[in-house]
Amino acid sequence: MSDTSKWPALPPLAEWEATCTTVHMWLQIIGKIRLEQSPWINHSWGSALYMTPRGLTTSSIPHDNGPFSIDIDWVAHVLRISTSRGDERTLALRPMTVAAFYDAMMQALTALDVPVQIMARPVEVEEAIPFAEDTTHAAYDANAMHRFWRALVQAERVLKAFRADFLGKASPVHLFWGAFDLAATRFSGREAPEHPGGVPNCADWVMEEAYSHELSSAGFWPGAGVGEAAFYTYMYPEPDGFRDADVTPEAAYYHSDLGEFVLPYEAVRTAANPDATLRGFLQSTYEAGATLGDWNRSRLERDQSMPPQ
Repeated sequence: MSDTSKWPALPPLAEWEATCTTVHMWLQIIGKIRLEQSPWINHSWGSALYMTPRGLTTSSIPHDNGPFSIDIDWVAHVLRISTSRGDERTLALRPMTVAAFYDAMMQALTALDVPVQIMARPVEVEEAIPFAEDTTHAAYDANAMHRFWRALVQAERVLKAFRADFLGKASPVHLFWGAFDLAATRFSGREAPEHPGGVPNCADWVMEEAYSHELSSAGFWPGAGVGEAAFYTYMYPEPDGFRDADVTPEAAYYHSDLGEFVLPYEAVRTAANPDATLRGFLQSTYEAGATLGDWNRSRLERDQSMPPQ
């Protein structure tokens, strides 16, 4: 199998945006369940979701009646809630309203004797319809979601390899359900100026804590705001000259509205060597930002893979 064949073609966002928005709301419900039951970990890391060979997982969620997990399977298109007692409930992933999904999730948790109450409305979106009232979003294109999940698999693989080269504090490669993005973040170790907040339907203190220290973040998302699935990188705070930095590949550009470098997924997928193309984007943007931001790179980076390969 060639490198190129591993990266699936994705439909234009406009063709599956209704599905993307609906699934985003479903993921917010799942993420909020983990958030409600889990101890707070810096930068909201304790609420993120993780990739699996078939979809996404919350990992083990603590509960007074025993831990449980929620797993989305984008191969069989089913959601599974499992408890440490061996009990399980499944929910077929199909076209349904956010309200119906929310009701099914709450009923399943109660039936499994792991009831959870959440702040039942979405965050980081302009239109925050309470989940129980959202009968607007109800689309589910199984083929589009399967393709996007396959793209997430490839993105996670490369982001994990990129993360391994950093010795300093770095996040796992995880999916944030607030913005529906797979992300990996590196930190300089220095405190950052207070974040100005202002994210739609999100408390300012969440952003202030998330951006409490200087960082370089990279990730992949369906492409809201740019119209197509894309990779991104940004620095906080953004050092002078960063947006004008010479980065690779040629298809990468700085999106002034987002304050990020963007590389269209299609430019990676169709490259002769997709992995090398994406690694070049991640590395060149990080190096530009870390150098301009005067990071202590000799202490934060390793010069070879460990153990040697």
